[in-house]
Amino acid sequence: MSTCKKARAKSTSVVSSDRLSSLPPEIKGDILSRLNVEEAVRTSTLSSTWRDAWTNMPKIFLRDGNFARTKFVTLVDMVLSLHKGTVEKFDISGSKTYHDEFGRWMLMLSRRSPRSIIMELKSEPGYRIPSCLFSMGDLEFLHLQNCIISLPLVFQGFKRLTRLSLKSFSSTDMDIQNLISFCPVLSYLELASFEGINHLTVQAPKLKLLYVVGDVEDINFDAPNLEVAALFLDQKAIAHHSDPTALHKESYAKQLVGSLSDIKTLAITGFLLRYLSKGCILTKLPAVFARLENIYLAICFGDQRQFLAACSLFQNAPNLKKLDFWSQSLSTWDQDQDQDQASIPELTMQVQLVHLVTASVKGFRGVDCEVGFVEKLLNWAPALEEVKIEWQCKTECSMVLAKLLALPRVSPKAKVIVTF
Repeated sequence: MSTCKKARAKSTSVVSSDRLSSLPPEIKGDILSRLNVEEAVRTSTLSSTWRDAWTNMPKIFLRDGNFARTKFVTLVDMVLSLHKGTVEKFDISGSKTYHDEFGRWMLMLSRRSPRSIIMELKSEPGYRIPSCLFSMGDLEFLHLQNCIISLPLVFQGFKRLTRLSLKSFSSTDMDIQNLISFCPVLSYLELASFEGINHLTVQAPKLKLLYVVGDVEDINFDAPNLEVAALFLDQKAIAHHSDPTALHKESYAKQLVGSLSDIKTLAITGFLLRYLSKGCILTKLPAVFARLENIYLAICFGDQRQFLAACSLFQNAPNLKKLDFWSQSLSTWDQDQDQDQASIPELTMQVQLVHLVTASVKGFRGVDCEVGFVEKLLNWAPALEEVKIEWQCKTECSMVLAKLLALPRVSPKAKVIVTF
Protein backbone atom coordinates (compact mmCIF):
# COMPACT_ATOMS: atom_id res chain seq x y z
CA MET A 1 0.00 0.00 0.00
CA SER A 2 1.35 3.44 -0.94
CA THR A 3 2.14 6.04 1.71
CA CYS A 4 -0.77 8.16 0.45
CA LYS A 5 -3.28 5.29 0.81
CA LYS A 6 -1.98 4.44 4.29
CA ALA A 7 -2.39 8.04 5.35
CA ARG A 8 -5.96 8.14 4.00
CA ALA A 9 -6.84 4.87 5.76
CA LYS A 10 -5.38 6.14 9.03
CA SER A 11 -7.24 9.41 8.65
CA THR A 12 -10.54 7.59 8.03
CA SER A 13 -9.95 5.40 11.11
CA VAL A 14 -9.27 8.44 13.27
CA VAL A 15 -12.38 10.21 11.99
CA SER A 16 -14.54 7.12 12.67
CA SER A 17 -13.04 6.81 16.14
CA ASP A 18 -13.67 10.48 16.84
CA ARG A 19 -17.27 10.15 15.68
CA LEU A 20 -17.90 7.30 18.10
CA SER A 21 -16.16 9.06 20.94
CA SER A 22 -18.11 12.26 20.35
CA LEU A 23 -21.48 10.56 20.59
CA PRO A 24 -23.76 11.88 23.35
CA PRO A 25 -23.61 9.86 26.62
CA GLU A 26 -27.18 8.57 26.21
CA ILE A 27 -26.34 7.18 22.74
CA LYS A 28 -23.25 5.44 24.06
CA GLY A 29 -25.28 4.03 26.90
CA ASP A 30 -27.88 2.71 24.48
CA ILE A 31 -25.16 1.02 22.39
CA LEU A 32 -23.66 -0.62 25.47
CA SER A 33 -27.09 -1.89 26.53
CA ARG A 34 -26.73 -4.46 23.73
CA LEU A 35 -23.88 -6.04 25.71
CA ASN A 36 -23.99 -7.90 28.98
CA VAL A 37 -22.97 -5.74 31.93
CA GLU A 38 -19.50 -7.23 32.35
CA GLU A 39 -18.62 -6.54 28.70
CA ALA A 40 -20.07 -3.05 28.91
CA VAL A 41 -17.97 -2.20 31.97
CA ARG A 42 -14.83 -3.38 30.15
CA THR A 43 -15.31 -0.67 27.50
CA SER A 44 -14.19 1.83 30.15
CA THR A 45 -10.61 0.83 29.25
CA LEU A 46 -10.97 1.84 25.59
CA SER A 47 -10.37 5.56 26.12
CA SER A 48 -11.13 8.38 28.50
CA THR A 49 -14.28 9.27 26.53
CA TRP A 50 -15.65 5.77 27.11
CA ARG A 51 -14.57 5.51 30.74
CA ASP A 52 -17.99 6.27 32.21
CA ALA A 53 -20.16 5.45 29.19
CA TRP A 54 -21.52 2.26 30.78
CA THR A 55 -22.95 4.27 33.70
CA ASN A 56 -25.56 5.69 31.30
CA MET A 57 -26.87 2.35 30.08
CA PRO A 58 -30.70 2.52 30.09
CA LYS A 59 -31.00 -1.27 30.23
CA ILE A 60 -29.14 -3.48 32.68
CA PHE A 61 -29.02 -7.27 32.30
CA LEU A 62 -27.33 -9.28 35.07
CA ARG A 63 -26.83 -13.07 35.02
CA ASP A 64 -24.72 -14.87 37.60
CA GLY A 65 -23.97 -17.72 35.16
CA ASN A 66 -20.36 -18.84 35.67
CA PHE A 67 -19.59 -16.02 38.08
CA ALA A 68 -18.33 -16.83 41.53
CA ARG A 69 -20.89 -15.56 44.01
CA THR A 70 -18.60 -12.86 45.48
CA LYS A 71 -17.65 -11.55 42.04
CA PHE A 72 -21.29 -11.29 40.99
CA VAL A 73 -22.19 -9.45 44.19
CA THR A 74 -19.34 -6.99 43.55
CA LEU A 75 -20.51 -6.46 39.96
CA VAL A 76 -24.13 -5.77 40.94
CA ASP A 77 -23.05 -3.42 43.74
CA MET A 78 -20.78 -1.48 41.38
CA VAL A 79 -23.37 -1.19 38.62
CA LEU A 80 -26.12 0.04 40.94
CA SER A 81 -23.92 2.42 42.95
CA LEU A 82 -22.17 4.06 39.98
CA HIS A 83 -25.01 4.17 37.49
CA LYS A 84 -26.19 7.65 36.52
CA GLY A 85 -29.69 8.69 35.57
CA THR A 86 -32.79 6.58 34.94
CA VAL A 87 -32.84 2.81 34.43
CA GLU A 88 -35.43 1.89 31.82
CA LYS A 89 -35.04 -1.84 32.41
CA PHE A 90 -33.40 -3.85 35.18
CA ASP A 91 -33.21 -7.60 34.59
CA ILE A 92 -31.46 -9.87 37.08
CA SER A 93 -31.44 -13.65 37.40
CA GLY A 94 -29.34 -16.15 39.25
CA SER A 95 -29.26 -19.51 41.00
CA LYS A 96 -26.90 -18.66 43.85
CA THR A 97 -28.00 -17.23 47.19
CA TYR A 98 -28.27 -13.43 47.48
CA HIS A 99 -30.71 -12.99 50.36
CA ASP A 100 -28.29 -10.83 52.36
CA GLU A 101 -27.70 -8.47 49.45
CA PHE A 102 -31.19 -8.37 47.94
CA GLY A 103 -32.60 -5.60 50.13
CA ARG A 104 -29.56 -3.41 49.46
CA TRP A 105 -29.84 -3.94 45.72
CA MET A 106 -33.52 -3.02 45.67
CA LEU A 107 -32.86 0.13 47.70
CA MET A 108 -30.13 1.28 45.30
CA LEU A 109 -32.35 0.43 42.34
CA SER A 110 -35.26 2.43 43.76
CA ARG A 111 -33.09 5.56 43.49
CA ARG A 112 -32.77 5.07 39.72
CA SER A 113 -36.53 5.30 38.98
CA PRO A 114 -36.74 2.04 36.98
CA ARG A 115 -39.57 1.52 34.50
CA SER A 116 -39.19 -2.23 34.12
CA ILE A 117 -37.99 -4.86 36.62
CA ILE A 118 -37.48 -8.56 35.98
CA MET A 119 -36.26 -10.46 39.03
CA GLU A 120 -35.64 -14.20 38.87
CA LEU A 121 -33.42 -15.20 41.78
CA LYS A 122 -34.17 -18.89 42.24
CA SER A 123 -32.45 -19.94 45.46
CA GLU A 124 -34.72 -20.87 48.36
CA PRO A 125 -36.34 -19.62 50.47
CA GLY A 126 -38.30 -17.00 48.58
CA TYR A 127 -37.00 -13.43 48.57
CA ARG A 128 -39.04 -11.05 50.71
CA ILE A 129 -39.80 -7.99 48.59
CA PRO A 130 -38.69 -4.87 50.52
CA SER A 131 -41.02 -1.90 50.94
CA CYS A 132 -38.79 0.32 48.78
CA LEU A 133 -39.86 -1.60 45.67
CA PHE A 134 -43.47 -0.60 46.26
CA SER A 135 -42.45 3.06 46.20
CA MET A 136 -41.12 2.91 42.63
CA GLY A 137 -43.81 5.05 41.08
CA ASP A 138 -42.45 4.98 37.51
CA LEU A 139 -42.76 1.20 37.09
CA GLU A 140 -44.54 0.08 33.93
CA PHE A 141 -43.53 -3.61 33.96
CA LEU A 142 -42.91 -5.84 36.97
CA HIS A 143 -41.97 -9.52 36.91
CA LEU A 144 -41.11 -11.25 40.19
CA GLN A 145 -40.32 -14.92 40.73
CA ASN A 146 -39.62 -16.87 43.91
CA CYS A 147 -40.68 -14.15 46.29
CA ILE A 148 -42.79 -13.23 49.32
CA ILE A 149 -45.13 -10.27 48.80
CA SER A 150 -46.33 -8.24 51.76
CA LEU A 151 -47.53 -4.73 51.03
CA PRO A 152 -46.32 -1.91 53.27
CA LEU A 153 -48.87 -0.14 55.45
CA VAL A 154 -48.67 2.88 53.15
CA PHE A 155 -48.94 1.81 49.51
CA GLN A 156 -50.01 4.38 46.95
CA GLY A 157 -50.00 1.91 44.07
CA PHE A 158 -48.27 1.69 40.72
CA LYS A 159 -50.04 4.34 38.68
CA ARG A 160 -48.18 3.51 35.44
CA LEU A 161 -47.88 -0.26 35.72
CA THR A 162 -49.39 -2.03 32.69
CA ARG A 163 -47.90 -5.53 33.07
CA LEU A 164 -47.63 -7.55 36.29
CA SER A 165 -46.25 -11.09 36.39
CA LEU A 166 -45.83 -13.02 39.65
CA LYS A 167 -44.57 -16.60 39.68
CA SER A 168 -43.74 -19.03 42.48
CA PHE A 169 -44.70 -16.57 45.16
CA SER A 170 -46.57 -16.39 48.45
CA SER A 171 -48.87 -13.65 49.69
CA THR A 172 -52.34 -13.12 51.17
CA ASP A 173 -55.80 -12.54 49.72
CA MET A 174 -55.88 -8.91 50.81
CA ASP A 175 -52.35 -8.01 49.71
CA ILE A 176 -52.85 -9.38 46.21
CA GLN A 177 -56.28 -7.79 45.92
CA ASN A 178 -54.87 -4.40 46.91
CA LEU A 179 -51.79 -4.76 44.74
CA ILE A 180 -53.95 -5.40 41.66
CA SER A 181 -56.62 -2.79 42.40
CA PHE A 182 -53.98 -0.10 43.03
CA CYS A 183 -52.69 -0.48 39.46
CA PRO A 184 -55.34 1.54 37.56
CA VAL A 185 -53.90 1.02 34.05
CA LEU A 186 -52.96 -2.67 34.41
CA SER A 187 -53.62 -4.50 31.14
CA TYR A 188 -51.73 -7.80 31.63
CA LEU A 189 -51.80 -9.94 34.78
CA GLU A 190 -50.11 -13.31 35.35
CA LEU A 191 -50.31 -15.20 38.64
CA ALA A 192 -48.73 -18.66 38.70
CA SER A 193 -47.76 -21.23 41.34
CA PHE A 194 -48.67 -19.33 44.46
CA GLU A 195 -49.33 -20.03 48.14
CA GLY A 196 -51.46 -18.26 50.75
CA ILE A 197 -54.18 -17.10 48.35
CA ASN A 198 -57.59 -18.74 48.77
CA HIS A 199 -60.01 -16.08 47.51
CA LEU A 200 -58.64 -14.25 44.49
CA THR A 201 -60.25 -10.91 43.67
CA VAL A 202 -59.24 -9.20 40.44
CA GLN A 203 -60.44 -5.62 40.18
CA ALA A 204 -58.78 -4.06 37.15
CA PRO A 205 -60.80 -1.80 34.82
CA LYS A 206 -58.17 -1.77 32.04
CA LEU A 207 -57.19 -5.46 32.20
CA LYS A 208 -57.13 -7.22 28.82
CA LEU A 209 -55.25 -10.46 29.54
CA LEU A 210 -55.48 -12.63 32.66
CA TYR A 211 -53.44 -15.80 33.25
CA VAL A 212 -53.94 -17.76 36.47
CA VAL A 213 -52.29 -21.07 37.36
CA GLY A 214 -52.80 -22.26 40.90
CA ASP A 215 -54.89 -23.47 43.78
CA VAL A 216 -57.71 -21.15 44.85
CA GLU A 217 -61.13 -21.72 46.37
CA ASP A 218 -62.81 -19.06 44.26
CA ILE A 219 -62.15 -16.14 41.93
CA ASN A 220 -64.05 -12.87 41.66
CA PHE A 221 -63.65 -10.67 38.60
CA ASP A 222 -64.31 -7.00 38.03
CA ALA A 223 -62.54 -6.56 34.70
CA PRO A 224 -64.99 -5.20 32.11
CA ASN A 225 -62.37 -4.95 29.33
CA LEU A 226 -60.96 -8.46 29.69
CA GLU A 227 -60.31 -10.09 26.29
CA VAL A 228 -58.17 -13.14 27.10
CA ALA A 229 -58.62 -15.36 30.16
CA ALA A 230 -56.54 -18.45 30.91
CA LEU A 231 -57.68 -20.21 34.09
CA PHE A 232 -55.72 -23.33 34.96
CA LEU A 233 -57.19 -24.02 38.38
CA ASP A 234 -56.24 -26.96 40.57
CA GLN A 235 -58.53 -29.16 42.62
CA LYS A 236 -58.97 -26.86 45.63
CA ALA A 237 -61.69 -24.83 43.91
CA ILE A 238 -63.51 -27.98 42.87
CA ALA A 239 -63.25 -29.58 46.30
CA HIS A 240 -64.40 -26.41 48.03
CA HIS A 241 -67.56 -26.23 45.94
CA SER A 242 -68.05 -29.95 45.27
CA ASP A 243 -71.33 -30.20 47.19
CA PRO A 244 -74.20 -29.31 44.77
CA THR A 245 -76.22 -27.99 47.71
CA ALA A 246 -73.50 -25.61 48.93
CA LEU A 247 -75.01 -22.21 49.70
CA HIS A 248 -72.94 -20.12 47.31
CA LYS A 249 -72.20 -22.71 44.67
CA GLU A 250 -74.60 -21.59 41.95
CA SER A 251 -74.01 -17.88 42.52
CA TYR A 252 -70.25 -18.46 42.42
CA ALA A 253 -70.51 -20.34 39.14
CA LYS A 254 -72.71 -17.69 37.59
CA GLN A 255 -70.41 -14.92 38.75
CA LEU A 256 -67.31 -16.68 37.43
CA VAL A 257 -68.72 -17.51 34.01
CA GLY A 258 -70.86 -14.40 33.65
CA SER A 259 -67.92 -12.11 34.34
CA LEU A 260 -66.15 -13.59 31.30
CA SER A 261 -68.98 -12.97 28.84
CA ASP A 262 -67.12 -10.34 26.79
CA ILE A 263 -63.82 -12.15 26.30
CA LYS A 264 -62.41 -13.16 22.91
CA THR A 265 -60.13 -16.02 24.03
CA LEU A 266 -60.74 -18.52 26.84
CA ALA A 267 -58.44 -21.24 28.16
CA ILE A 268 -59.56 -23.51 31.00
CA THR A 269 -58.89 -26.98 32.42
CA GLY A 270 -61.10 -30.00 32.96
CA PHE A 271 -61.30 -29.34 36.69
CA LEU A 272 -63.24 -26.16 35.98
CA LEU A 273 -65.31 -27.91 33.31
CA ARG A 274 -66.39 -30.57 35.81
CA TYR A 275 -67.33 -27.89 38.25
CA LEU A 276 -69.33 -25.92 35.68
CA SER A 277 -71.26 -29.09 34.81
CA LYS A 278 -72.86 -29.09 38.26
CA GLY A 279 -75.36 -26.80 39.90
CA CYS A 280 -77.98 -26.96 37.14
CA ILE A 281 -76.01 -24.82 34.70
CA LEU A 282 -75.03 -27.63 32.33
CA THR A 283 -77.21 -26.73 29.36
CA LYS A 284 -78.02 -23.15 30.32
CA LEU A 285 -74.89 -21.16 31.03
CA PRO A 286 -75.50 -17.77 32.63
CA ALA A 287 -74.01 -15.85 29.70
CA VAL A 288 -73.72 -15.83 25.92
CA PHE A 289 -70.13 -15.34 24.78
CA ALA A 290 -70.88 -13.23 21.72
CA ARG A 291 -67.25 -12.12 21.24
CA LEU A 292 -65.59 -15.44 22.03
CA GLU A 293 -63.61 -16.67 19.00
CA ASN A 294 -60.88 -18.92 20.46
CA ILE A 295 -61.15 -21.66 23.10
CA TYR A 296 -58.38 -23.80 24.57
CA LEU A 297 -59.42 -26.74 26.76
CA ALA A 298 -57.35 -29.25 28.71
CA ILE A 299 -60.01 -31.97 28.75
CA CYS A 300 -60.61 -35.66 29.36
CA PHE A 301 -62.95 -36.70 26.55
CA GLY A 302 -63.86 -39.83 28.50
CA ASP A 303 -65.39 -37.77 31.31
CA GLN A 304 -69.02 -37.13 30.44
CA ARG A 305 -69.26 -34.11 32.74
CA GLN A 306 -66.36 -32.37 31.06
CA PHE A 307 -67.59 -33.20 27.58
CA LEU A 308 -71.12 -31.95 28.20
CA ALA A 309 -69.89 -28.77 29.88
CA ALA A 310 -67.59 -28.13 26.91
CA CYS A 311 -70.48 -28.63 24.48
CA SER A 312 -72.60 -26.23 26.51
CA LEU A 313 -69.80 -23.67 26.28
CA PHE A 314 -69.56 -24.13 22.50
CA GLN A 315 -73.31 -23.73 22.14
CA ASN A 316 -73.13 -20.40 23.94
CA ALA A 317 -70.30 -19.08 21.76
CA PRO A 318 -72.01 -18.37 18.41
CA ASN A 319 -68.94 -16.80 16.78
CA LEU A 320 -66.39 -19.45 17.71
CA LYS A 321 -63.67 -19.78 15.04
CA LYS A 322 -60.87 -21.80 16.64
CA LEU A 323 -60.76 -24.72 19.08
CA ASP A 324 -57.62 -26.19 20.64
CA PHE A 325 -57.68 -29.24 22.93
CA TRP A 326 -55.15 -31.02 25.08
CA SER A 327 -56.46 -34.53 25.63
CA GLN A 328 -55.89 -35.84 29.14
CA SER A 329 -56.08 -39.45 30.30
CA LEU A 330 -58.61 -40.84 32.77
CA SER A 331 -55.85 -41.39 35.31
CA THR A 332 -55.67 -37.61 35.73
CA TRP A 333 -59.07 -37.61 37.40
CA ASP A 334 -60.68 -38.91 40.59
CA GLN A 335 -61.96 -42.46 40.83
CA ASP A 336 -65.56 -41.31 41.32
CA GLN A 337 -65.78 -40.33 37.68
CA ASP A 338 -66.50 -43.90 36.62
CA GLN A 339 -70.18 -43.16 37.05
CA ASP A 340 -69.85 -40.27 34.60
CA GLN A 341 -68.47 -42.28 31.72
CA ALA A 342 -70.38 -42.44 28.48
CA SER A 343 -69.39 -43.17 24.94
CA ILE A 344 -69.35 -39.91 23.01
CA PRO A 345 -71.04 -41.46 19.94
CA GLU A 346 -73.98 -42.34 22.22
CA LEU A 347 -74.54 -38.67 23.12
CA THR A 348 -77.20 -37.35 20.75
CA MET A 349 -76.89 -33.62 21.45
CA GLN A 350 -76.35 -31.39 18.44
CA VAL A 351 -74.05 -28.36 18.61
CA GLN A 352 -73.94 -25.75 15.88
CA LEU A 353 -70.42 -24.50 15.18
CA VAL A 354 -71.25 -22.51 12.07
CA HIS A 355 -68.15 -20.26 12.16
CA LEU A 356 -65.54 -22.79 13.30
CA VAL A 357 -62.60 -22.84 10.88
CA THR A 358 -59.77 -24.71 12.61
CA ALA A 359 -59.44 -27.21 15.45
CA SER A 360 -56.56 -29.12 16.97
CA VAL A 361 -56.16 -32.00 19.42
CA LYS A 362 -52.84 -32.51 21.20
CA GLY A 363 -51.95 -35.56 23.26
CA PHE A 364 -54.12 -37.78 21.03
CA ARG A 365 -53.86 -41.49 21.95
CA GLY A 366 -56.43 -42.94 19.59
CA VAL A 367 -58.97 -44.08 22.21
CA ASP A 368 -62.63 -44.35 21.23
CA CYS A 369 -63.77 -41.22 23.09
CA GLU A 370 -61.20 -39.09 21.22
CA VAL A 371 -62.17 -40.52 17.84
CA GLY A 372 -65.83 -40.02 18.76
CA PHE A 373 -65.22 -36.37 19.53
CA VAL A 374 -63.46 -35.76 16.20
CA GLU A 375 -66.44 -37.39 14.50
CA LYS A 376 -68.84 -35.04 16.30
CA LEU A 377 -66.70 -32.05 15.41
CA LEU A 378 -66.71 -32.90 11.71
CA ASN A 379 -70.50 -33.16 11.82
CA TRP A 380 -71.07 -29.93 13.73
CA ALA A 381 -68.91 -27.47 11.74
CA PRO A 382 -70.02 -26.66 8.17
CA ALA A 383 -67.20 -24.11 7.64
CA LEU A 384 -64.43 -26.26 9.12
CA GLU A 385 -61.22 -26.32 7.07
CA GLU A 386 -58.88 -28.50 9.10
CA VAL A 387 -58.51 -30.61 12.22
CA LYS A 388 -54.91 -31.06 13.31
CA ILE A 389 -54.19 -34.09 15.49
CA GLU A 390 -50.86 -34.54 17.28
CA TRP A 391 -50.48 -38.27 17.95
CA GLN A 392 -48.85 -39.09 21.28
CA CYS A 393 -49.30 -42.86 21.70
CA LYS A 394 -46.48 -45.14 20.48
CA THR A 395 -48.73 -48.16 19.86
CA GLU A 396 -49.99 -49.38 16.48
CA CYS A 397 -52.18 -46.68 14.96
CA SER A 398 -53.00 -47.79 11.41
CA MET A 399 -56.56 -48.86 12.22
CA VAL A 400 -57.32 -45.66 14.11
CA LEU A 401 -55.82 -43.57 11.30
CA ALA A 402 -57.98 -45.33 8.75
CA LYS A 403 -61.04 -44.67 10.90
CA LEU A 404 -60.17 -40.98 11.31
CA LEU A 405 -59.58 -40.38 7.62
CA ALA A 406 -62.83 -42.15 6.72
CA LEU A 407 -65.01 -40.06 9.03
CA PRO A 408 -67.84 -38.23 7.25
CA ARG A 409 -67.74 -34.46 7.37
CA VAL A 410 -70.32 -31.79 6.71
CA SER A 411 -67.77 -29.28 5.37
CA PRO A 412 -66.41 -30.02 1.88
CA LYS A 413 -63.15 -28.23 2.82
CA ALA A 414 -62.50 -30.13 6.06
CA LYS A 415 -59.15 -31.93 6.25
CA VAL A 416 -57.92 -34.24 9.00
CA ILE A 417 -54.18 -33.81 9.45
CA VAL A 418 -52.31 -36.24 11.75
CA THR A 419 -48.75 -35.58 12.88
CA PHE A 420 -46.45 -37.76 15.00
